[in-house]
Formats: sequence, C-alpha cells, structure tokens
Amino acid sequence: MRSNTTARNARRRSFRVAAAVLTAAAALTLTACNGDAESAGPAETAPAGSSSSSGSSGGAQGSDTKDKGGSEAGGGQDATDGAAKGGGKSKFCRTSDLIMEAVDSSPDQEVGEVTVQMTNKGAKTCSATGFAGVDLKDIDGTSAPVDRGGEQPRITDLKPGDTATFSISYEVDFSGDSLASPTNIIVTPPNETHSVTLEWPADALKLAGPYDDKIQVHPVGIAN
Repeated sequence: MRSNTTARNARRRSFRVAAAVLTAAAALTLTACNGDAESAGPAETAPAGSSSSSGSSGGAQGSDTKDKGGSEAGGGQDATDGAAKGGGKSKFCRTSDLIMEAVDSSPDQEVGEVTVQMTNKGAKTCSATGFAGVDLKDIDGTSAPVDRGGEQPRITDLKPGDTATFSISYEVDFSGDSLASPTNIIVTPPNETHSVTLEWPADALKLAGPYDDKIQVHPVGIAN
C-alpha cells in the first residue's frame, strides 16, 4: 500500500516539474517576441496625397528635362531664344521680323559693293548681331556661298522701325568675259535658319567671277 502511494507521489512531482519547465519556456518565448517588436519600432505612415522622396526627385528631373528641351535644332523658338543674347538683353531677330532689300552701294566704279538693309517691323527690340548667311544665285540656276570677312561683329540691337545693314564686297569685272552673273541674293539673318531671296540690284557693277573668296560678306551693323 505504501509503495503505491509513493509511486503516485513521484508521478505528481514529475508532472509538476514538467509543467514548471513548460511555463518557463513559454515565458521566455513571449519575452523574446516582445523584445523584437520594440526594437523594430512603430511603422511610418505617409500622409495621404504625399509622395516618396525618390518619386519627388524623379519628378523634378523630368520637369528640368522638359524645360531645357528645345524644339527643332537651330530653327525653333526655344533654340533661338535659348542661345546667347548677342545683342545685349534682346532676343535675336527672326526672319519674319525683318523687311529686307538689296541696293547697290559701290563707292565708285572700281569697287563693287551691295548692301542689304534689314528693318525691324516687329513690336519689340531684337538683335541682329553677327554675320548673315549669304548665297549668290547665278543666272544658270546654280548658287554659291559667300565667305565671311575678318571683322569682329558688334552688338546690333534694333528697336521697332530701326534698320541694320550688311555689305557684300566683290571684285569688279573690267574684261567683259566674266561668266558670273548673279540674279539673286539668298539671305539668312544672323542666328536664324529661314532665308529670304532678294533680287541682285540691276544697277550693281559687274561681278568678276568665279564665285570665290574674293567675294565677302561683312558683319551686320546699325545703318548710318
């Protein structure tokens, strides 16, 4: 009888020990979980309608690219206005802003010269600073570019109604054998891409061919 009682008491002690071990293990597990949660910290919540910093940066770069991007290379408004303001604070004159005419301006019968007049018909001051692009078209239908002179361009701002000029100088033909017979002047204003075709002055002195570097175009300047 006593042996049975002793055996039951031993089993009870075993159960108590096992229960105590399980309780301690559960407590340790719970403590570890709580420690991890505290170290992680509370999750950040972005306010409604806001964007992440990386998204904002990307948006800013996209805006800069669009603002800096121009339209057609060389001829668009952005490309022209974005260039250096060669005439002080004025934007470059557009071809459509100018009324142009070519006249004979030879000082005597020994020196050939044609002057192109450019009058600002626009409503704002614009700059015609630099060299105009010039091609001479011959009676045979061919055309040839005219070389630039060596002068340094000066700032040439045109108020509405003001006129600027540039000249084309050339050697005069005294032999009567020159095959050069220009009929037109194709003019592209400084810093522009659109051209205007003018008539070669009928009273201009005979040009000595060929179309080479003896023919020169000089920088634009304010008309006297």
